[in-house]
Amino acid sequence: MAAAVLLGCAAIALGPAAALVLLTVAAEPLLLIVLLAGAFFWLLSLLAASLLWSVWVQLSGREDAALLPLGAAAAVLLQELCRFACFKMLKKADAGLATLSKDGRSPLSLRRTAYVSGLSFGTISGLFSITNTLADSAGPGTVGIHGDSPYFFITSAFLTMALVLLHTFWGIIFFDACERRRAGGLGLVVGSHLLTSGLTFLNPWYEASLGPILILTLCTGLWAFSTAGGSFHNILKCLSCKQEPEGQAVLYSALQVPPEG
Repeated sequence: MAAAVLLGCAAIALGPAAALVLLTVAAEPLLLIVLLAGAFFWLLSLLAASLLWSVWVQLSGREDAALLPLGAAAAVLLQELCRFACFKMLKKADAGLATLSKDGRSPLSLRRTAYVSGLSFGTISGLFSITNTLADSAGPGTVGIHGDSPYFFITSAFLTMALVLLHTFWGIIFFDACERRRAGGLGLVVGSHLLTSGLTFLNPWYEASLGPILILTLCTGLWAFSTAGGSFHNILKCLSCKQEPEGQAVLYSALQVPPEG
């Protein structure tokens, strides 16, 4: 039973991220480099947040639950700051690749780097948030035996899945807002990130945390889809599996052979 819970929760939490990496990133070396770069910047934000928390506890002389919301907010802001640093670095790398190419164009587009960067942020964040939970799910012990909720593991898995997808969507929106210099888009990304982090403090009241986070994930996904240039017409064309002709055909019957002299 413990092995089934472990494998099931791991598949829910990290399955979408693994599928996206394997299907859309793994085959292209440049995208793998972007994936690793994004993970490095997220780890950098984690290190900065840990150092800030240690200094904060030492200066205040106390470590209690009242400091957790402030620590979570600081961690969110540091993550978004490192996301901006990742954007600036990838922009410089993109310009360097463009100068090295023969046609003067970079082999990577902004939308692809934004997607892969967001996916890397989400994947590494999901790994860090679910690892200890998965280790506990392997047993021994029974969840809820002392009156606690028996849905702890499954809820944690769905929250991790939502977090991975949210980071992917936030990466697309954030990079587009930076490129177009839209402060409103940046503010909404940071605000929704803070809201998501704040909703997790409602646990173990899972109905009040998981439901709104899943709704926010859906809305943010639609926003990211629209930002990336998607439309309902594109979805229908993809589902229909129809390919439009690449060019116009020439009617050779209209051509006339010149008379021989």
